[in-house]
Amino acid sequence: MTPTQDRPDPAIAAEAPCGPALTAYDHLHHVTYLRLLDAEADGADWREVARIVLGRDATADEPGARRCWDSHMARARWMRDTGYRQLLTISGGRTAH
Repeated sequence: MTPTQDRPDPAIAAEAPCGPALTAYDHLHHVTYLRLLDAEADGADWREVARIVLGRDATADEPGARRCWDSHMARARWMRDTGYRQLLTISGGRTAH
């Protein structure tokens, strides 16, 4: 593991947004959401993912780390299932080639 993999993405909030619209936070953290979804698909332990991706130590603060992980996972799933449509609308339906 390289040092950059061990650091969280910039400014990870204690909880992710939960509203029905994309936020500036969502735009800044789309890679965080992808990393969380990849880790979930790989069956990774939430504690390890919280430490590596979110910068939260479940050993020191399990309830806080779990809230952070839960809210970010919920937002990642929302982005995957619903929020991406807003990205398509914003980009005018263009896709990269």
